[in-house]
Amino acid sequence: MSATSFLKTKLVPRALSDQIDRIRKPTGSLGYDPWGYNSEVIKLGLALTQQLYEKYFRVHTEGVEKVPAEGPVLIVANHSGQLPLDGVLVGYALAAREHNPRMPRAMIERFFPTVPYLGNLLNEMGAVLGDPINCSKMLANNEAVIVFPEGVRGSGKLYRDRYQLKRFGNGFMYLAMKYGAPVVPVGVVGCEETIPAIANIKPLARALGVPYAPVALPVVFPAKVHLNFGDPMYFDNRDLPEEQVQERVEQVKAAISELIDKGLSDRKRLF
Repeated sequence: MSATSFLKTKLVPRALSDQIDRIRKPTGSLGYDPWGYNSEVIKLGLALTQQLYEKYFRVHTEGVEKVPAEGPVLIVANHSGQLPLDGVLVGYALAAREHNPRMPRAMIERFFPTVPYLGNLLNEMGAVLGDPINCSKMLANNEAVIVFPEGVRGSGKLYRDRYQLKRFGNGFMYLAMKYGAPVVPVGVVGCEETIPAIANIKPLARALGVPYAPVALPVVFPAKVHLNFGDPMYFDNRDLPEEQVQERVEQVKAAISELIDKGLSDRKRLF
């Protein structure tokens, strides 16, 4: 018995294993797809995520059923918290939903694959290097893809700037238009408080070759997280000038802002 199989039998609840088996992913004879996804590794990852989701962050999720059951879709959310916990929690919410669960692919920053072992692990759990070519291939393969248009501008924001959306890139909109992929906006509330940073040491970040070097306590706080999924937004593939594409991006950004406001209004406490 391999180490992965042994750990799976010890750590993965049967109900969760059966849930993942319901999600069909085409894999080769060794159990991997062309981007490194492995269903046995994902079971271990989701078993850990389940504990974080249900017991540590006590995630309250609304509207996850709005994500289409099949076909290409872009799940677009605000980014925050220094670590990609928001993407992990959004992905788990979709994989664990009762009806028509899906295993989304997350677009990750170029920094993460450079970390020893972490890059391979993230690939095995469905993450893909966040560039337009990879995202195009995912959508062409009818995948659900999690995208954070703020990029490191969002994940590395300081606590004083919490829940203030940074500039969105336009790339996701061009892909949504090209592949006829609906955009499902998501407002994430709570991750801003998990690793609050008071400063970013830019010279240190440049020296280390990392996107940012936050000044923060070396602990992940158990903030209560709210995930609010909005209605799918559809955009045709007309040949539009850049400013009109930007207008569409702003529509998505406004929808996410409203969902963030809803989460902030709904939450009764930080922890």
